[in-house]
Amino acid sequence: MSLVTREAPDFTAQAVMADNQFQELNLSSFKGKYVVLFFYPLDFTFVCPSEIIAFDKQLAEFKKRNAEVIGVSVDSHFTHLAWKSTTVENGGIGNVQYPLVADLTKNISRDYGVLTGDGAVALRGLFLIDKEGVVRHELVNDLGLGRNVDEALRMLDALQFTEKHGEVCPANWRDGEEAMKPTAEGVADYLAKHA
Repeated sequence: MSLVTREAPDFTAQAVMADNQFQELNLSSFKGKYVVLFFYPLDFTFVCPSEIIAFDKQLAEFKKRNAEVIGVSVDSHFTHLAWKSTTVENGGIGNVQYPLVADLTKNISRDYGVLTGDGAVALRGLFLIDKEGVVRHELVNDLGLGRNVDEALRMLDALQFTEKHGEVCPANWRDGEEAMKPTAEGVADYLAKHA
């Protein structure tokens, strides 16, 4: 069942923070900010580092939009730290600057509906949570399919535009482009201009 329009399941768990310190992270403490919460299968694997590093490279863009990025896997916080402490050239992720949460019990992954059928690891789930703690967008990919970080930013822009202007964002909308009024006339007008 989709979490979209529902309150994001809260959690408190150990995390490795940007400064490499261990800390208990509580999702509800981020209310007032947007959160991009993403799940990945395991540390020291193949597709995962490409995504984690891609989110890190775009972190300033998320921060400009008042959004925090948080990664979650079923590994321990000790394994997260070991992976962060390993250079990219040696199969690590380097010193990424957002928290990586340890979900050893798999309860967080279960609550978000992203555990694989055998319950071994999390699928590649991504959840965009608004400032009130409500899930506004979710995407779940199979293990071998990496996500598009630019698309996560586009969805964040669309959410913020909709909240601010009350208009809706059509297919392939990008920040700065025309949106639609959420009326039959507004849709017809937009489609007539862009057909």
